[in-house]
Amino acid sequence: MPSSLEIGFALDRRWYWMSEQKFPGNDVASPTERSKKPDLLRLASILAAADLPYAIIGGVALQVHQAEPRTTLDTDLAVKRSHNSTACRSNQPPTRNQGGPSVKTRVLVCSLLGLVFSTIASAQTSAPSVLASPPRWALAIHGGAGVIDKSMPEAKKAEYFASLERVLKIGQAILAKGGAALDAVEAVVRDLENDPRFNAGKGAVFTHDGKHELDAAIMNGETLACGAVAGLTTVKNPISLARAVMEKSPHVFLIGSGAESFASEVGAERVAPEYFDTPERKEQLEKALAEEKAGSVPKRYGTVGAVALDSRGHLAAATSTGGMTNKRWGRVGDVPVIGAGTFAKDGVCAVSATGVGEQFIRHTVARTIAARIEFGGLGLEAAAQKTIGELEVGDGGIVAVGADGSIAWVFNSQGMFRGAANSDGRFEVKIWE
Repeated sequence: MPSSLEIGFALDRRWYWMSEQKFPGNDVASPTERSKKPDLLRLASILAAADLPYAIIGGVALQVHQAEPRTTLDTDLAVKRSHNSTACRSNQPPTRNQGGPSVKTRVLVCSLLGLVFSTIASAQTSAPSVLASPPRWALAIHGGAGVIDKSMPEAKKAEYFASLERVLKIGQAILAKGGAALDAVEAVVRDLENDPRFNAGKGAVFTHDGKHELDAAIMNGETLACGAVAGLTTVKNPISLARAVMEKSPHVFLIGSGAESFASEVGAERVAPEYFDTPERKEQLEKALAEEKAGSVPKRYGTVGAVALDSRGHLAAATSTGGMTNKRWGRVGDVPVIGAGTFAKDGVCAVSATGVGEQFIRHTVARTIAARIEFGGLGLEAAAQKTIGELEVGDGGIVAVGADGSIAWVFNSQGMFRGAANSDGRFEVKIWE
């Protein structure tokens, strides 16, 4: 791309040629003035290349011209007057063209035109660099809330932190490249479903009968489209089936054998029920059964989820779970209930919840947070704090992202596996603090 200096010189050369054609003998061809022209034009064009305001460019060009030695100008004027006087005495038309452009005018106009053309060319060629600035996006994830023992071995803590950082980077990579919030939350939750440390997919808790029943939901804040599944027993990644319900069926919520049949029709990956087993979850079931006989009902629960805002301003939420250890009778919690455990709406927020599902259903936690923002005028953090504050201590928590890119994670339990990242450089994972 030519610089404004080159454009300016080209314009000036064109102007000079046109002047010579229109005004033969024009005094702009004076050797003295022509020797000054490049210096003036060069300075004005350099200023133009620096993107200085037009007034400054023109002002400097004018000042430079006015600052030229008076002796040189006086000499030029004397030569011109003598020439014109001779022409008049011989009844010839004066060679000086009163309407011809002066050096000062040409310098100023050419430099300004150089700036205009160079700016247009620059905008066309450098537009990608402007768009390459970090887009406005935000992401929050969770791996469940509840009774999380702070005394767990350091090696195990490190494993949890590593898992949270890994999945956070997955969502971060999608959003940082301008990807959709919906794709980011699905990818994050899929990875958490494949991680045996969390209660979703591989590593899901056992029911009272020693089986696994998996639930999930996803919601697109742009359109309010959503999909949910519950009671799955052979679908490897419930969150992807929930998305298929949203995009490939006329329904929102499928359960049990019907959801399994739908999985077959859409080609969802299937596994044997034993795929979800882990020794740790088996021990938790045995302990829960023993405590149940003793009349104790411990609060042990877990879920995974993600919420995101993408660079186009769209919000999305996704949540997946194996439910509660020792659950019975096909119990379904809040996760697949849109508005309770999962909700997203553009211009408002996206929420994913974790905890005692029955409580989150009763209080329609996710939608209540959104309603307090949309209709009550509260900020994201205030709305989340107020809503979780209405639950019983220990019930769980949420992660949420606002339409402005704000992030909130609020919980009233002992801990919550969680992480957050955004386009401003934030990247952190936490459990208790």
